[in-house]
Amino acid sequence: QVRLVESGGGLVQPGGSLRLSCAASGFTFSRYALRWYRQAPGKERELVATITSAGSTNYADSVKGRFTISRDNAKNTVYLQMNSLKPEDTAVYYCNADWADLKLNYWGQGTQVTVSS
Repeated sequence: QVRLVESGGGLVQPGGSLRLSCAASGFTFSRYALRWYRQAPGKERELVATITSAGSTNYADSVKGRFTISRDNAKNTVYLQMNSLKPEDTAVYYCNADWADLKLNYWGQGTQVTVSS
């Protein structure tokens, strides 16, 4: 059974940091590109960060220099380190695993991040 379980969300003050984790099971984790998306109330889901199976990374302009995506294939876990958080980073954050060639795509259930004083 495929599972992606996010954790690490919560309430943080502006300028603070959080580290999100997404633990995966039920598929060959190392073969997948992994992404973090977020969705704020009333807005569309947006791509935040990508890490490929080879370890290459890419970020949305809005988070470049503040967020870092990483993966640990031994632990089947992907991380999102979020620093210098802003109120506009408030959203539900979702992890996603994608193997485009095989059209395999999985989603986690999301974790809430709230940035507020």
